Amino acid sequence: MSGKEKLKATAEQIVGRVVREIAHAMGHRTTAAKGTALQARGKARALKEKAKGRLGF
Repeated sequence: MSGKEKLKATAEQIVGRVVREIAHAMGHRTTAAKGTALQARGKARALKEKAKGRLGF
């Protein structure tokens, strides 16, 4: 996993979680869902890069 992509995946996960938690505490369901989606995208990016590393791409 390249360092840049790993950092991007981690940042998406962290920002998504923070957005989700704050929006949930304030009662903003739509924004909380967007935070959850951002966190999921970060996890998917991390899994993709991990798979690429295992396959040797």
